[in-house]
Amino acid sequence: MATTIRLTRMGKKKRPFYRLVVLDSRSRRDGAYLANLGYYNPFVEPHEVDLRADEIVEWLGKGAELSPTARSLLKREGVLYQFSLIKQGLPADEVARKMEEWRPGHEARLARAAADQETRKRQLAEAEQKRKDDAAKAAEAEAAASSAASAGEGGESTEQEAE
Repeated sequence: MATTIRLTRMGKKKRPFYRLVVLDSRSRRDGAYLANLGYYNPFVEPHEVDLRADEIVEWLGKGAELSPTARSLLKREGVLYQFSLIKQGLPADEVARKMEEWRPGHEARLARAAADQETRKRQLAEAEQKRKDDAAKAAEAEAAASSAASAGEGGESTEQEAE
């Protein structure tokens, strides 16, 4: 049987969280699964991820395929790196040491990415505010020009009436 590791949707309407599960590749998204490997909750900051790395590595060793979303999640959490180290035939203590070396650099990259995201949000907010201010100034200028034009037209009509 071909197995796939993928996310299955749980939670309430408009408030999903996801379980990482192993299931037959032919079954539907929320169908019965063979094993629950952890969960992912995108609605808390920072995203909450709890994975059973040993079980995931075991299933990958058995030939389970990964969905693209599951692959990105496992890559971000370092499980795929751990699996690649194990596939290279490294002893368990060497794998643990390399994972400990990997973790601080990964956390620094995540912190940089979060800071970059905050900077982009701030820049977008500033650009939106500038656009609104420019639109308000343009509306004021148009209103002033319109009132000046109507005042000028009113002056001409009184002159014509006087003649």
